[in-house]
Amino acid sequence: MTHEDGGTSAPTASTESDAGERRVDRLDRHPTGGVRNSLWSWPDAKSPLTVVRNYVVIVLARVCPSLRLKNWLLRRLGVTVGAGVAWGLESTPDVFWPERITVGNDAIIGYDATLLCHEFLRDEYRLGDVVVEEDAMIGAGAIVLPGVTVGAGARVAANSLVAEDVPPGTTVAGVPADVVSQASDDD
Repeated sequence: MTHEDGGTSAPTASTESDAGERRVDRLDRHPTGGVRNSLWSWPDAKSPLTVVRNYVVIVLARVCPSLRLKNWLLRRLGVTVGAGVAWGLESTPDVFWPERITVGNDAIIGYDATLLCHEFLRDEYRLGDVVVEEDAMIGAGAIVLPGVTVGAGARVAANSLVAEDVPPGTTVAGVPADVVSQASDDD
């Protein structure tokens, strides 16, 4: 469904259906060979020209004050951006795999927040989708790791490291982020 600002309805992931499943269990694992760590293999994992294009567009989006233009730029890279999404200045979607990010309607990605869909480790790299559901908020400087879903109406405090799913209506904070409050049934 297309909205007046050019956005589309973003699909939502159910954190309830994944109950008990850890983020790392949802990641796609890609072993790498050689004597060096997996980051040296990135040109085999993703086209260098694609990464350069993504980087240039993301740098433009990071400093762009217009939310409409920012959303338009990120959609060109394959980010699923719902209607009314607000990206703070300097916020950074994954440069290698931005197409693995879904941000639901009216979500807020705060100043200098980072949404990562990859992690390069010693002998492998891992990929996972990042889903920020509708009305969720990611605070300034927060980092969301690959494979994480931030539920509808959830809030991530500034400077938090989100290593596990955040249930809908929950507020998390810290490194790693932990639940600090939950919306009551009356909210």
